[in-house]
Amino acid sequence: MKLKLLSTLAILTAMTASAVLADDNSVPTSKWGADDQAGASNYMTPEKAMEAIALMQSGTVVSIGRVYEAEMPLFGTRAFALRATSGLAGGAFGDNKVVWMDDFLATEIGQVGTQFDGLGHIGVGKDAFGATFYNNLDAGEVFGANGLKKLGVEHVKPIFTRGIVLDITALRGAPMDAGDEVTAADLEAAIERQGIEGPGDGDVVLIHTGWGRHWITDNATFNSGAPGIGMEAAKWLAERNIAVVGSDTWPVEVVPNPDPNSVFQAHQELITHNGIFIHENLATEILVDAGVSEFAYIFSPLAVKGATGSPGAPLAVY
Repeated sequence: MKLKLLSTLAILTAMTASAVLADDNSVPTSKWGADDQAGASNYMTPEKAMEAIALMQSGTVVSIGRVYEAEMPLFGTRAFALRATSGLAGGAFGDNKVVWMDDFLATEIGQVGTQFDGLGHIGVGKDAFGATFYNNLDAGEVFGANGLKKLGVEHVKPIFTRGIVLDITALRGAPMDAGDEVTAADLEAAIERQGIEGPGDGDVVLIHTGWGRHWITDNATFNSGAPGIGMEAAKWLAERNIAVVGSDTWPVEVVPNPDPNSVFQAHQELITHNGIFIHENLATEILVDAGVSEFAYIFSPLAVKGATGSPGAPLAVY
């Protein structure tokens, strides 16, 4: 049966028309206390850093972020416009005639390209103004005219920890298609196939689906849906206390969801209920093509006060 794909616009409409809530609409208080705004980045300890250092066997350092450019696929009506400031921004000054260039960038700073979703990005509620966010914070405590008043990405601690990449395309024998769900059984089978230890406290789990093959080459297909995890896999990951889950897709979770009434529910399970960060649009093929399963994951979000997420180039060292 041919799978009918939801367009990005349809997804946005669905989100606006009716809220699809997690199984338990209440949001728990953080295990790190009622004042916590750092979520799963609290797992970052000297011990985790030393564990990651032990994985640096060859000294190879790669960026697993994608290039930010106007041609990249964008969700919904998001924009990316880079402008030089009227040619030369300043100069010439001094006898040495120094001149310089600046840039002006108009975009959703943490929600385009390779993007790191912060804790203020996703909530649960009948509408935005009545929503509840991570650590049982209500919308009035979080929303602000000049950025988030709480849960801004500036509260995320630098992440330096063990990372694993699970090659689901190799497990399945082919790149995945939109609407294909990655199950908990898939994650366990990939771990066994690759001969690595499963994820634990503070680890980063990246999922390679092969969907990145459409990046820029076919943006319409890339945006039309995605393979990814469902609620079962999201809960499996949350039970293992990971810090970040990422993928080579724009939502990390499966779109359209096998449950037609569910929209971005795994985001709620991970971010809102468990304080686990989501890293989208990663170039996981760089690690898979190199035959790498374990590595040191290094990422420090751009500390924009009140931002819902962060751009940047996460590093993998192996």
